[in-house]
Amino acid sequence: MEFSWSEEQLARKREIVDLAQRELGRNLAERDRTGEFDAAGWKSCGDAGLLGSFIPTEYGGRGYDVPTTILSLEGLGYGCRDNGLTLAVNGQMWSIQEPILSYGTEDQKRRYLPKLCSGEWRGAHGMTEADSGSDAFSLSTAAQAVPGGYRLHGRKTCVGLAPIADIGLIFANTNPARGQWGISSFLVAMDAPGCSSVARAKMGLRTNPFGDIVLDDVFVKEEDRLGPEGAGVSMFNASMEWERSFIAASFLGAMEYQLERSIEYAKSRHQFGRPIGRFQSVSNRIADMKVRLETARLLLYRLAWMKEHRQPAGLEAAITNLYLAECFAASSFDSVRNHGALGYLEEYGIERDLRDAVGGVIYSGTSDIQRNLIARHLGL
Repeated sequence: MEFSWSEEQLARKREIVDLAQRELGRNLAERDRTGEFDAAGWKSCGDAGLLGSFIPTEYGGRGYDVPTTILSLEGLGYGCRDNGLTLAVNGQMWSIQEPILSYGTEDQKRRYLPKLCSGEWRGAHGMTEADSGSDAFSLSTAAQAVPGGYRLHGRKTCVGLAPIADIGLIFANTNPARGQWGISSFLVAMDAPGCSSVARAKMGLRTNPFGDIVLDDVFVKEEDRLGPEGAGVSMFNASMEWERSFIAASFLGAMEYQLERSIEYAKSRHQFGRPIGRFQSVSNRIADMKVRLETARLLLYRLAWMKEHRQPAGLEAAITNLYLAECFAASSFDSVRNHGALGYLEEYGIERDLRDAVGGVIYSGTSDIQRNLIARHLGL
């Protein structure tokens, strides 16, 4: 297992950091208040090949390996202060593009992936419902077979990018009598007749529009079913391992930025005649931030290596997701405390990370679910 990087890989990370610092996160304070998505920044991510990092070139991607992709996403988190945008990038890559790449027909790959990779389209992942969150497969959304396709009825909730998405990957029951083995997945145009969205306000990650997808007798052609009928659970579980593994990859870069900012402030801020970094309570918090960063880095890099080598990584994915999400929340809180009153003020952007970090212990499986998965892998 080799964790050193080639000069080409490091150059790619620097390219993404430069892009993020130069073009992403503009007018962030105002957009955070209004919930406005950075559409221009999204397109910049597409133009730079970030959205298509691991997608083969024949489908509009760059064809990078998994470790290079993860290093790029780390660079995105370091350079971009807009956590809503970085989550949108990670979410689309792992919950929309990866399933299409793995399970789509050749026609589906060629129709959908180039537009997703370029940033022309935005994708939303429609699994969660009001009564099926952690209990993911107790779906009420139904897909009734009709000549030429299916008619979908139901409502998906708490969906990232739902109000501004172009397509949705929607999971629905095609055969309720078979329970979870009757679930299928569909690629649904968000402007299809009967399909609408409802925006919902949230605590953090406000620049990643969030809401419900309403499906009222929406017709989907048979050619837009993803995978065989009834294979939805198998595809969801496999794609969730990818999402669980890497949706928090950009948190790593954000944590490094937090650490650097805390160190700089601890050296420059003086109280009682000396820098506050000389006080053990402050220096210990900063030391904890460094420990979280480096241990999370090792977990993430090891997982990227495992996925690149197609090794089973269910346990490692749950551990990494749990640890990264909780580390980002803890370090965001420490960052606020290190900066004192300034950390609590909106204008400095430090408290925003804390609000954004709370979501990480909920989406893509709550921290409680990650612990359950870990326990199950241990035979409990």
